[in-house]
This record gives sequence, structure tokens and C-alpha cells, in this order.
Amino acid sequence: MKRFGLVLIALGLIIAFSVPAAAVDVKFSGSFYAAGMYQDKTTVMKDSGCDGVSTAFYYQRLRVQTEFIVHPGLKLITRFDAMERAWGAPRSASMVYNSTTKTWVAAPEAPDSAGTFAENENIAFDEAYVHYVSPIGEFKVGYKEKALWGPDFANNGKPAGLLFWGKYFAPAYLYVWGQIVKINDNSYTAKNSTSPFTADRDNDEYQIGVHYYGIKNVEIAFMYDYARYASGKSGYTGWVLGPTGWVWSDYGYLNVAHIFEPYIRGKIGPVKFEAEVDYAVGDWIKYEGQHPYYYDMKLTNLQAYAKAIADFGFVYVGGIAAYVSGDDPGTTDKAEGGYLNGGREFKPCLVMFNSERNDWAGMITGYNAGSYVLNPKYTYGYVDAPMQNAWFFQLIAGVKPIDNLDIMATFSYANADKKPTAAWKYNDYGYEVDLTATYKITNNLSYMLGGGYLFTGKYYRGESDLHQVRDNYLFINKLTLTF
Repeated sequence: MKRFGLVLIALGLIIAFSVPAAAVDVKFSGSFYAAGMYQDKTTVMKDSGCDGVSTAFYYQRLRVQTEFIVHPGLKLITRFDAMERAWGAPRSASMVYNSTTKTWVAAPEAPDSAGTFAENENIAFDEAYVHYVSPIGEFKVGYKEKALWGPDFANNGKPAGLLFWGKYFAPAYLYVWGQIVKINDNSYTAKNSTSPFTADRDNDEYQIGVHYYGIKNVEIAFMYDYARYASGKSGYTGWVLGPTGWVWSDYGYLNVAHIFEPYIRGKIGPVKFEAEVDYAVGDWIKYEGQHPYYYDMKLTNLQAYAKAIADFGFVYVGGIAAYVSGDDPGTTDKAEGGYLNGGREFKPCLVMFNSERNDWAGMITGYNAGSYVLNPKYTYGYVDAPMQNAWFFQLIAGVKPIDNLDIMATFSYANADKKPTAAWKYNDYGYEVDLTATYKITNNLSYMLGGGYLFTGKYYRGESDLHQVRDNYLFINKLTLTF
């Protein structure tokens, strides 16, 4: 499969660079924001002796995309983020200590970047790819964001090396595409002296999609994603003493998922709507041999989302309903939550499920917060992002008293789909009220002022009614420039 992917990439590059070059035009676009945030507390634990501190700081980010246009059908596109940091705050470490190998290693990449947190605090290139439009379709080859699909819900934008092909078939109103994505590669290179036992520990995704535009103002799309993550393979085999005696064991395991993602979005009269359903099935853990202590774990995750907004000019109203399945602690052979989530791009509230707040101020801790050993992606007991293990409902109302001013209020309720442990007491995350006002200073410059109040639910009491929780709130103001 790896050789097949390399051959396709080589063919794509040959096609892309077979076009005669002409004078190069350059286009720049991007954004800059600077924001200030005040968050009341960093925990919702009350009278615990560790109630958490308040926090207030400023932060910013510059994003620049450059297009080098050789001719209208051929361009090189790059994108970088720079100065993504809190003003005057301590910088991130470029190296971290690995307690297993007892060595210092490079820090991991940021969740939305091809660079580390430390690199983004200076400058980190996330995208560099060729975009070529040919008679047989368009090709994109290089590093590019891989996971922006349909509505913001379930989108976790992450740059990765990929080979993309897509083509629009006009008579059928169809756009068909496919791509091969290299998430992680462990082959032997000058920078990676891997052993023969671990050379195949690659993480890859193979995706195909189709979009239908035959209905006026409506888009219907479907994507299939085959994700094969082999980073858990160790290649070690041998006799291991288990609870029932010595067994021949292979500690290596695979994580394999088949993901089906249809969505629809469009406009009927004054109403804009969108909906998406995502379903993942496969193996969370599939051991290649017998393991003395652990067993295979199946994967069945489901999530769904719907949003509708009716815009009457001066006023608009609407709502959101979303569901992300949670992991049932009673089924140790199955992972029902943790693989799929609501996505970093989906930020319905200022406090709950807001990845920007989470990135800059951190998770807000409740009682008995933690994560599962065999399912570390599945955390619990935090006011966290992206959305997971949740039923979520939101009412939206807004007014535009003048052309440049948008005032919006939301009322949200969320509760957990599953209690994370058998001793957990309650399901309700709580209610949140948010109010924001965005003023468009110019066509490219806007200023937002907002506040959110979380009426904290009993879910964060954890495993004891003796635990008490407190409400939380934040204020934010943000200046955004686009160009």
C-alpha cells in the first residue's frame, strides 16, 4: 500500500510539472487576531481547597497564505502561522523528556498545525502544496489541511502530507474526489533510525467523497474514510507470563476504522440549514497476537448534528442540536466514544466545547477528572473541547440594529450521553448563556465583545454527592483583521 501511494504521488508530480512555466504572480491572504480573555476560575470545584485561580491574559495569531500563480491552472500554495502566543507569557518548550527512553525528544506537533507549539510561537509553516487543474481533474500534492469537511461540526483541521484528485462532472452535477493522507511515517530515514520491527508503524488514511449539486441552493455530500493507524505495533513477540500462565504474545496492535460521513446543507427561503451524521466502526485495539492481560476492543462511534437559522434581516433566530456518543464503562471490549468528536472548528459556546478557550486557558477541571487507560482520547470530568460524550441543544437569537453591528444571544444545555464510571452520580453538564456583539469597523476589520456564564451541572460532582461545584464565567474581546 505504501509503494502504491508513492507511485501515485510521483505520477501526480510528473503531471503537475509538465506544464511550461511563465511569469509568476503572487497573491497574499490571511488573518490576524488579538484578543483578551478573563476567566473566573480554572476549576468548577467548590470548597475543595483547590478551587482554582482566575486568569486574565491577551493572545494573538498571524496567519498568512501565499499563492504563487504560474498560470491560471497551476499554482504553489503555502501557509504559515506566526507569533501565536500569549503576550509576555512563558514560551512553550521545544523539547520534552521521555521517561521511557530517558531521553529528551522534540515536542509533539500542535493539534491544528504541522509545527510544535514552540514553533507556532515564532513561525510554523503548515501548508506547502502544488495545485494543478488539468483536463482529467485537479491535483493537490504536498502538505495541506486534511479534515475540513462540510459544516464546522466534526472538523479537526490538521495539515498532513497528501495526494488529492478531484473532478466535476457537469451533466451529473457531481464533484468526485479522493485522497491519500500520510499522518505518520516510521520508515528508516536519515532522521529516523528505526528497527525492522517498527518500520511499518505508519498512520494512513484513504478517503473518497462525492458532492451532488443538482438541487438549487442545496449541497448533498458523502465521504468514506478508511483510517489505518499502526503506531501501536511493536513487533515484539515472545513468551509472556499472564494470569493463566505463560502465553505466546505479540504486543503489537492496530487501530483501524471505517468512517462514513454524509452531510447536507443549503437554503430554503430565509432559512439556512445544515446537518451531518458520522459513524465509525472497526477496531480500537486489534492485537496481532495473544495478549496476556488485555483483549481486542471494537470501535462503534456515532455522532450527529443539525443547525437551522432563519434570517429576517433585522433579526434572526435558530438552533442547534448535536450528539456525540460516549464510552460505556461497562463494555470493556468496545469503545463507543473517544474516536469521533465534535471537532475543533465547532465552537458553539464561549465556555463549553470551545477549543479556542481550551487552547489558551486550558481545561476547566471538575471532580474525578481523568481519562481511560485503553482509550486515552476519551477524557471525562473536564469542561473541555472538542465536544465528546454529549447531548447538546442550543437556541440562537440575534439582531442587527445597524448594518455593521451584530448582537447575538445563545442559550445552551448539555448533558453526558454516558456516565464515565459506575459510581458517577449525574449526567448534566449544565446550562450556558452567552452574549456577543460584533462590530464591523471596516470591510476587513471587526471587533467582538462577549461574555458567557456557565450554570455548572451536577455531572462535575463526579463520584460523590459530598462534592460541590460552582458556576463559571468569562469575558472576551477580540480584534480580527482579514486580508
